[in-house]
Order: sequence, then structure tokens, then C-alpha cells
Amino acid sequence: MAAKNQQTGKSKKRKLVGPAKANRDGSASKKPKLSSSNPANHPNKAFKTPPQKQQQQKRKFERPQISKFEKSEAGQDKPLTKRERRLRAKQLAEERKKKRKRHYTLEQELASLWEKMRCRNIAKEERSKLISEALQKMEGKIPEIAGSHVSSRVLQTCVKHCSQTERDAVFEELRPHFISLACNTYAVHLVKKMLDNASKTQLAGVISSLHGHVASLLRHMVGSVVIEHAYQIANATQKQELLMELYSTELQLFKDLVSTKESRLEDVIYKLGLQKGSVLRHMNSVIQPILEKGIVDHSIIHRVLIEYLSMADKISAADVIQQLSGPLLVRMIHTRDGSRIGMLCLKHGSAKERKKIIKGMKGHISKIACDQYGCMVLAGIVVIVDDTKLVTKIIIREIQTVLKQIVLDKSGRRLLLQLLHPNCSRYLSPDDLASLNLSIPSLSAEAESLTKSEKDSQREEGSGKEDAESDEEGTAAESVEITSEGGKKDPSLRRRELLVNSGLAEVATGASSGILHQTLNDKLKNLHEAIASLAAEPKSEESEEEHVLENFHSSRTIRKLVLDCPEFASTLWKKAFEGKCESWAQGHSSKVLCAFWETSDSKVHESAEKELQPLLESGVLKIPETKQSANEG
Repeated sequence: MAAKNQQTGKSKKRKLVGPAKANRDGSASKKPKLSSSNPANHPNKAFKTPPQKQQQQKRKFERPQISKFEKSEAGQDKPLTKRERRLRAKQLAEERKKKRKRHYTLEQELASLWEKMRCRNIAKEERSKLISEALQKMEGKIPEIAGSHVSSRVLQTCVKHCSQTERDAVFEELRPHFISLACNTYAVHLVKKMLDNASKTQLAGVISSLHGHVASLLRHMVGSVVIEHAYQIANATQKQELLMELYSTELQLFKDLVSTKESRLEDVIYKLGLQKGSVLRHMNSVIQPILEKGIVDHSIIHRVLIEYLSMADKISAADVIQQLSGPLLVRMIHTRDGSRIGMLCLKHGSAKERKKIIKGMKGHISKIACDQYGCMVLAGIVVIVDDTKLVTKIIIREIQTVLKQIVLDKSGRRLLLQLLHPNCSRYLSPDDLASLNLSIPSLSAEAESLTKSEKDSQREEGSGKEDAESDEEGTAAESVEITSEGGKKDPSLRRRELLVNSGLAEVATGASSGILHQTLNDKLKNLHEAIASLAAEPKSEESEEEHVLENFHSSRTIRKLVLDCPEFASTLWKKAFEGKCESWAQGHSSKVLCAFWETSDSKVHESAEKELQPLLESGVLKIPETKQSANEG
């Protein structure tokens, strides 16, 4: 019993000691109490809760909590099932959205109509009714709901399929709000759709409304898309209107100062008497934020950069090249001006910057090679860059994995042809050759020594070259001399390292200047023999396959081999044509026979002359007059 009482006494002592309200003897605690538990009432201001935080706390406590139990009629708590709790949570979420979004109910109705109208198998009449109903519900509220991810999609479908009258009504309602909508992540797609479906008058109105906002929108990740889209579909005058705003403050304020005739910035400055320094400072203030944000995908920006580099001083031009050298440049070379910027960076950049550019292309070589403009940057690399080990490792190795695709692609084969026959007018257009020869005046050593009269004469010569058309059926294509600034290695050595040492080349002609004969002579002879053996096979009317000399494409390939490779021409003549010319004087095979007459190699011409002369005199074999007179001359 005593032991029991002793345990009871101990437990009572614990109860007295446990709470911090009183001491063991029952007296009040000596620890001072705070005047209030709320920090807001504390005299020290550091403990005060900010008003915004107080509002957040208030909303947090006011937010309805989802309980796992609900009161039954008998007053007892009844547990909810998972499905009921999920439905309850969904209901509360819907209630919160209705309070937060002004047009939430309207968006739900539009979404329901959209699901029906966007079906592919819906009848046109039924879709028109649904679109009219949706537009009627949105009337007067379109600018407010265009930024919603739901409503913007509904509007895009309506604009695509509605009548012209309804489209014009939507356009007029949106027109005053184009600038703000252009910067919205969802509304930008609607703005692009409106531009695509706009009439000439409406498009002119939109481009006019962009005046004063072009530079600011180009610095915006979303807004720049609208400027680029407008630039792509605009006519020459409207494109000039968008560009001029980026050149000078005066042109930004007075857009009617320049006509479309002055397309180049240099001509604009000369006509208006603007200060070159002021123009370059303004352009630099426009360009630098765009480059810092990495917004370099658009053709309008590429055009501005080309104009800037054509007039910038050494330091400014070198700074832009340094900023662009790397993965950023890969996103630019899909346009004509972007490709030219890429080649300027290669030509005037340092060895370190070229290395960054090539490394930035890793993994994208096949895509770049098959691009209409990107392939020319690769062609520039094999002409300019001396580090052939790096070029082989990153570019050649990736090309070898998709070699068949590259060879069959009209753009992809340009890189290989540039290695085999550099700067050939047969394979590269005058515009392509001009882009390879482009340079930045302030960074070009040759340009500094030229006088104004020499520059003018060069411009006239350059325009004459661009106007000249390459002759597809010519006897021999000429190579245009290209100034490869930066590349110090001997061009023939560079080609040998990229073609032969890399294991890339096995071609029928041995390439220009016979660069491959030394290493691949036996293989080339075997290839010549194989082609000549195919050509020597007799005609067969029973065979389903066309003879190699009668096929349109193969006959022209063989014709070019005869013109470019005397060794192959001799082999082919002895195996396939000697004593059999009359049977091949008609059809596509006659082109091959004419090549023996047109060739510039005297030995091949003499061996074929005795047999071809009678066929020409009798009219069985016909050679175009221009080719015949050129050959005789």
C-alpha cells in the first residue's frame, strides 16, 4: 500500500513539473509573458507581418478544406469514398476558377462547340452553324478572351473556316489590340492566322500599326514572331518600311522619307545625308539586346545584321562575330542573309571562333547539308578552315554516315562538288559564288586599299557576273576565283586532306586537276572500265530496263564524264563506240557522241573525228550550232 501511494505521489509531481505555468511550489513562473501571441501587436516593428502576407494568410484560412468525412442526417461523421472526394475537389476547383476568371463559363461553352467544329468528318453547313454560334457568343469580348489557351484555339478555327464577312468583323474587333496580343503566348497564333487571311488593305493597316513598335517587339521572344511573319508575307515596300525603323531614329519618326529604290542602308544614308556614326549607334542599341537574348532565328534580323556589318568599324564588327560564333550561328544559316553572315564569321573570325562554329554544328551536319542556304556555309568551311582534322572529325565523319542521302539531295551534293571541283559555275549559281566571295569592308585588308572608283568598278563587274547564266550544256565549266581570307593552307593540300586522307572520295573523274589519281588511280581505272562495260552492252528490245546510254539521266552523266575526264573518254570510245557510232546517233545516246566532238582534249577528238565527221555531214548526228562554232573557233 505504501508503495502504491509512493507511485501516486511521483505522478503528481510530474504533473506539477510538466506545464511551464507554475513552479513546483505552486508560485507563478518567473519567465515574463509576452503581451500578445500575435507578432503584429509586438512593439518591435521587425516582428510585424507585411500586409500582403496577412492577406495571403487570410485567404489560406478562408479557403474551404476538403474533409474525409461529412455530417449525416443523424449528426454522425460519414467517411467519403475516393471518388466522392475527387468529385468534391473538382467542384471546389471549378468554383475557384469561376471567381478568378471573368469569362470562365463562356470558355467552357466555346470549348464544347470547338470539339464539334474541328472534327474532320463534319459537314460544312453544320460547321458553319457552329462557327456562327461561337462568334455570336464571343461578340464584343474577343480581345479579352483571345489570350486564353482555350479561346485562342476556338478563334483560330473560326477564322480558318468562317465566311469573309465574319472574318472581317473579327479583324476589326482585334485591330486596335494587335500590339498587346502579339506579346501573348497564346494570342500570337491567332494574330498570325489573321495576317495569313488578311486582305491587302488589312495587311497594310496592320504593318502601319506596327510602326514605332518594331524594335521593341523584336526584343520580345513572342512578339518577334509576329514581326517576322509580317515581314515574310509583306511586299517590297512594306518590308522596307519595317526595316527602316531599325536603322535610324529619324526614319523611325518619319517613315515616308525613303522609297523602295534605296534598298541598301548605304544608299539611304547617302540620299538623306544622315550621320553614319549616329545610324550605327542606333543600330547597335537595337541589335545588342536581340543578340543577348538569343533571338536570332528571324530573317529580318539577319538582314539588319548584314547591313550593320557592311558599315560597322573594326571593333564593332569583330564584337558581333565573336557573339555569333558558336551554336547561335547554327540557328541563322537557314536563310539567304543568315548563310552569308555564317560565311563572314568563318572568313573574318579567329581560329578559336571557327572552332566554336564547327563544334556548334555537331549533330546537325546532315540537316545543314540538305538545307538550301546552310549547305553553302559547309562549302565555305572546306574552302576557308585550315584545321582539316577538326573538319574531318565533325563534318566529314557525319556526312559519311548519310553519304547516299547527301549525294542524291540537290543541296547536299554541293559540298561534295565544292571539294571535287571548287567554285565551279556549273554547280554553283552566281549568287552562291558571290556569297563565297563576300567580305566585311572594315575587316578586309584588300578593301582598305581600294579607292572609291575601284569599288564602283568592282560593283559593276560583280553585277555583270550575277546576271550571267551558266551554260548547262557547256563544254567545260569555269572555276571562279574566290578570295579565302583567313585560310593560309595551300588549297590543293586542304582538298587532298579532306577528300583522300579522310577516305571520302571515290569519283569517276578523279576530281578537278586530277587530285585523286595519285592515290586512287587503280580504283578509278576499275570504275572507268565498269562504266564502259555497261555502255558496251548491245541494245535489247526484250529487256525491261533501259540501256545506260539511252536513259535520260545516265546518258547525261556519261556525257559529262567524257567532257571532264580524257582517260574515261578514251576507255569508253574503245570499248563502246569505236565502229558502232551510227547505231547510237539517235536519242539520248547522241548526246554522248556529241561530247566526243565537243571535248577540248585533242587526242580524244582526233580518235573520234574520222567516224563522227561522215555522220555530221549526212545529218544523222546533229550538234547545236553554238557548240559547233565554239569548237571550230
